[in-house]
Formats: sequence, C-alpha cells, structure tokens
Amino acid sequence: MHGKSSTASDEAGRLIVGLDIGTNKVAAIVGEVTPRNELEIKGIGTHASRGMKKGVVVNIESTVQSIQRAVEEAELMAGCNIDSVYAGIAGSHVKSTNSHGVVAVPDREVLAHDVQRVIETAEAMAIPTDQKMLHVLPQEFIIDHQDGVRDPVGMSGVRLEAKVHLVSCAANALQNIKKCIERCGLRVNQIILEQLASSYAVLSDDERELGVCLVDIGGGTSDIAVFTKGAIRHTAVIPVAGDHVTNDIAMALRTPTKDAEDIKIRYGCALAQLVDGGDKNTIEVPGAGDRPPRQLPRQTLAAVVAPRYEELFEVIRAELQRSGYEPLIATGIVLTGGASKMEGVVELAEEIFQLPVSLGAPKNLSGLKDIVRNPIHSTGVGLMLYGMQREQETEARPGPVRKGAFTRMRQKITQWMGDNL
Repeated sequence: MHGKSSTASDEAGRLIVGLDIGTNKVAAIVGEVTPRNELEIKGIGTHASRGMKKGVVVNIESTVQSIQRAVEEAELMAGCNIDSVYAGIAGSHVKSTNSHGVVAVPDREVLAHDVQRVIETAEAMAIPTDQKMLHVLPQEFIIDHQDGVRDPVGMSGVRLEAKVHLVSCAANALQNIKKCIERCGLRVNQIILEQLASSYAVLSDDERELGVCLVDIGGGTSDIAVFTKGAIRHTAVIPVAGDHVTNDIAMALRTPTKDAEDIKIRYGCALAQLVDGGDKNTIEVPGAGDRPPRQLPRQTLAAVVAPRYEELFEVIRAELQRSGYEPLIATGIVLTGGASKMEGVVELAEEIFQLPVSLGAPKNLSGLKDIVRNPIHSTGVGLMLYGMQREQETEARPGPVRKGAFTRMRQKITQWMGDNL
C-alpha cells in the first residue's frame, strides 16, 4: 500500500483520505483537492466491520482485515496508493467539557503567541491519567471584557480570555485504533471525534451560526454535537443506536440477526401510522434454525422499531436539556448516519423534540459525489474535509512549515550549477 502519498502535492493534486472505522462498516474515501479548492471524490471502498463494538476495537486482527479490504477497494477505484489517513473515533469513553483561560497581553496588542498561550492556559486542566486530550476547540475570545471575538490577533488590549471546548478519550481506545491502522502499513495523520468530522460534511455556516444540534446515528453509538454562534458548544455520545434496533427485531420476530438487519433496512419504519394495512404491506421473516419463514404485517415491525427510536430521541432530548443549549438551537436538529435513513425517523424526531428536523448528507462535493451523497458516509467525507482544512491552515502558518516555490527553485538551480561545474 506504499507509493504515492495520499497527502503529497503533485501534478494530479493533493489526495486526502478519510477512514471511517464504524461498528458495522469500514469506509475509506479518497478525495482530491482541486485548483479551485474543492474536494473531488476519486474513490471509495467499504467492507463489513468485524472487531468493533460500540465504536471501540474489541478484536485487532478482525479490524485490521476490515480496514485492509476497504482501503484496497478505494485504491483500486481511485487508481492510487494510500499511505496516510484521517480517522475517526467514537464511544462512551469520549468525554468533553468547556473550559476558560486568561492571560495578560504584555505588548498591549494581541499577537499569535498570546493566542497560543491563552489556549494552553484553558487546556491546562487535570484529566484522568487513562484519558488523552483529543481536541482543544476555541469557541470565542474576550479582550478587556469585549466578548464574541473570533480572531483576536492584532487587536488592542491588556487582558485576553479564551473559551474552549475540550474533548478527551480513553488512551487505550485511541492507541488501539492507531495500532490497527498502522498494522495496515498506513500513517495516521490525525484521529478526529466522529461527530465533529460529520459536521464538516453536513452542516452549513448558517446552521452553525444560528444554532443546531447534529445527531449522527451509527451502528454502535449515536453522537451529538451542538453548535451556536459558529462554534461547537457541547458534545456527547449516547450508547443507543442502529444495532439496538436490529437486536430488538431479532428478538421480537425470532429471526437471525443478519436477517433482522436486512429486514430493518428494507422494511423498517419508525412511525406506525405511516404504514398502511393490507396485503401489500406484509413481510417475509426468515425463521431461526430449520424453522420455516413466516408472513407478518409491516405494522408489527414498526411496533418493534418505533419504541427504540423513541427511547433514543428521549435520551438525546434529556442530554440537550441537561447541557442547557436546547433553547439555543434555532435551526433545530440535523440527523445523519446510517440508522437515520429509515422511513419515519425524521417525523418521529419532530414529534419528540418539537423542533424542525432534517436529514443531513455530505454536500459541496464533485467527482463521484452521488456515491457518497448518503448519510452513511457523512463521517468519512467529513474526515477528508477536516483534513483538507487542517492542511490549508498548516500551509498558511508563517515560518518554515513547508518549502515554497522559490525555495524549491533555488534548490534546483543550486543542484544544476553543482552538476554542471
């Protein structure tokens, strides 16, 4: 899997790879940064995820195999070699909190160094030894009691404050994900909180500004991120998701889990009143073991599915109330992730939250965009968009971060002169 770097600049453009290691599937998505600074989807590979449970690695060997299969498929479609990725992390071990830091401004003008110092001050809070800091996300800066400042560099003042959102995760869980990726011969550029990544793919700047709650419903976990005034304010992980619905179907209809998953995808509905009665709405349910299949009304399935989604949305609503941000999400709820696509989920969510609810899928893409314009790929696409922004910020930073065109030209001239003297 070595060869052309997935993040190197060349004639074909810079390639960026998002690796979404989910509980049910692993997806590797390859994108190319175009001259117009857009992301063009070049290839995608997916494989059933074996070795993950509730967003956490439980079997390294199985996870490595799933990653390898997905990456190989993506390489084949994109016609490139992948050697580095941006990967996501989720799970109940992820913790988050808001913090606050204050520093004096010695020169009476805020410099980049002062911003770095105040963020480090806000970050300097004790976290358990088994946790590792994942993200320090600035929310706003305050200069001499003037709040709501987005970029304080160059402003005058003597006191600089920063409000930040801190995200930490279990060090072992982080290490295991890195280990699985590296065992595939890949380099980890960065590991990113999954709902933060998904927000890059599905949310608009207006939604972030006015207030929105993103709910990414996956297989093992449902991940929440609340944004107001353009910044992330609250994150949480709910250990109820699509797999719980599948298990409920398997138990209630007495059918194998694999068949229950298929029934859920093909016939599932989260709102019983949307299902018409009659012969057309009967489903065939395979029996367990040697038992013959049975015919059941689709309404029976809806009666199994709806309570679990109701439970999930009630838990999310309680989490929003506890966070204190529920009154501030003016644009409502955006649902994404594979388990958000079921018929009736949006309508049920609107009933429970009493807010506008929409289904979010990746947008503002080119290339093979129709393949990834699906809520199931929100995290994978978001990982690429996050990586693209991070690399642009690195290039924009002053100092000897990257060799510029003139430096490379000077080196070539020096080399040519040396060869020809």
